[in-house]
Amino acid sequence: MTATTAPTGTSAADRRTTWLLRSGLAAGVLFPVLSFAQALLWPGFELRRHALSALTLGDLGWLQTVNFMVTGLLAGAFAVGLRRALRPGRADTAGPVLVGGYAVAMIGGGIFTPDPAYGWPAGAPAGLPEQASTGSILHTVFGAIAFLSLIAAGLLFARRFAGQGQRGWAVHSGVSGAAAFVLTVPPWSEASASLRFAAAAVVISSWLAVLAWRVGTGRG
Repeated sequence: MTATTAPTGTSAADRRTTWLLRSGLAAGVLFPVLSFAQALLWPGFELRRHALSALTLGDLGWLQTVNFMVTGLLAGAFAVGLRRALRPGRADTAGPVLVGGYAVAMIGGGIFTPDPAYGWPAGAPAGLPEQASTGSILHTVFGAIAFLSLIAAGLLFARRFAGQGQRGWAVHSGVSGAAAFVLTVPPWSEASASLRFAAAAVVISSWLAVLAWRVGTGRG
């Protein structure tokens, strides 16, 4: 198992794996930090009404687009490192595939953007558009794939850690996956959607960062 700090004599392949695993930590931190920074700074953006993905719209929307795509690229690198680093057992193949699915979905979410709505950006309709654009529909599909991929990964790694006797880590993974599921899947009120999905983004991003740290320190 590769450790985060590579000792003298560590092979080039091991060092590459270490950096790939660190990409997961970066992905888990980058997306929520940059998203919430923008949500707090941009005049007119209200987290109670506007989804974090709506930050891709407007004059500075390119920042959130880059956030989506860089997060996806980092998560993809992490998926490769995860596949190299995991010991044989539950989730050693499906886990990296699910993380890879999240990576692809985040890139797709950056390519396709939601429609202007609820007054964001300036000049947008006060409510939802009468008909969603193709780009907005695809953004929603990619968003669903991103959430469901890491929800499934969290539950899968919960089983892996439980099988290793790591109850604390199993509970953390299971609760993270279950919490993200509850926040995003059941038909809650539309009025709370932006806050719920923002909270779920924090949950799954934090779990991804913690998983990257755990596997990177040789305890995967």
